[in-house]
Amino acid sequence: MTTVRIVFALQSLRAARAPDGSDVPDWRLHQRLIVLADDAGHRAVPLWLRVFGHKELLSRVARLSRLGRPAADAEVASGLLETAVRLLRTAGTAVSAVDIEPASDDVPELRWDTVTARVGLATATGTRPVTVSAEYGLALAAVAGAPVRVADAVMDRLAVPVPGEDILAPFLSPGRPGQPRRFEPRNMAFTDGLNYWELAGSFFGDGQPAGQDYSCTAADRSAVLAATVPEPAGSAVLVQTIAAEDYRDTGVTFRGQLRATGIAGQAGLHLAAVAPFGALLREHSGSSLTAPGSSDWTWHEVTVPVPGEGTGIRFGISLAGHGRIELRGAELTLARPGTQE
Repeated sequence: MTTVRIVFALQSLRAARAPDGSDVPDWRLHQRLIVLADDAGHRAVPLWLRVFGHKELLSRVARLSRLGRPAADAEVASGLLETAVRLLRTAGTAVSAVDIEPASDDVPELRWDTVTARVGLATATGTRPVTVSAEYGLALAAVAGAPVRVADAVMDRLAVPVPGEDILAPFLSPGRPGQPRRFEPRNMAFTDGLNYWELAGSFFGDGQPAGQDYSCTAADRSAVLAATVPEPAGSAVLVQTIAAEDYRDTGVTFRGQLRATGIAGQAGLHLAAVAPFGALLREHSGSSLTAPGSSDWTWHEVTVPVPGEGTGIRFGISLAGHGRIELRGAELTLARPGTQE
C-alpha cells in the first residue's frame, strides 16, 4: 500500500461524467478535485468527489487535514464529524488507516461513484474493516490523523508523475499561449451550461441540503438563480471559484448585466476573496445589489482587494428571499488602479 497526502484543488470544479466519458449537465453532480499525493514516489492520482450534499464536510476535511493531527472537540462540527468523534473517543475505537479502493480493477479514474473507503477500526480485540463512502472515509482520517492509503497497483496504473513541487500542476488546465495566467475564469458566457459554477448558500446545513428553496439554470448565454417557494429559507449564491495566486496583493473587478424579477429581499453580484479552508474574508468581499422588484438588463460592477493570505476568489450572483435574478456578460478582470473598495 502507498500512503498518500490529501491535497485540495480549490479552483478545480467539473461536471459529472457519464460512463461514456461525456459530461452530465446537472449542477447537483458537480465534482471537486482532490489529489492523493505520493510524495516519496513523486507521483499523484486525482480523486473527484461530489460537492452537492457534501460541501461542508469536504471543507472540514480540508481544514482538519491541514492540521496534521487529530481534531480537538472544539474543532469538530455537528453531523458526520460529530459521529466520527463519538466513534473514536467515546467507543474507544481508533482508525488505523483509510484505504481508497476502486470498485473494480479497470475503473478509468477515481471518483465518488467508482471508489469506496475501507476504514480499519482498531479495538482491544483486533482490527475490523468497515466500508464507507470516500467522503466519509476521508473525514474519519482527518479527525483521527490516520493515514490514507492507495493500493500500489492502483497508483502504478492511474498516478501521473509530479516532477516539481507543485502537486496540482499536472491536473490543472494550462493557460493559453502568451497568457501566463493559469486560473482564468471559465464558461463565463454559460455556453457550457453551468459547468464550473456551483450553487451554494445558507440553505445548506450539516453537510446536507436542507431543501429545494432555490434553483439555478443556464440558457441563452445567461444564468438564472431563482427561489422555488414563496418564502425561501436563507440565501443562495451561484458562483465560480478560482485560485487567487495571480490576483494577490492587488484588486479584482467583477461586472455583468443583471435582470431582476419580483425581488423581495436582496439580489445582485457577489465577489469575495477566500481564505484557507474556504472561509470568506469579510473585509475583502462586496456586492452590487439590484433594487427590490423587477428591472431590465442593467450593468453592475463590484471591486474588492485580494490580500496576500487569500487563496481563492469567489464570484457570481446572490439571492436572499423570493424572486429571480439573471446574469449575462460576466467578466472578471484585474481592478483598475484607484478602484479598490
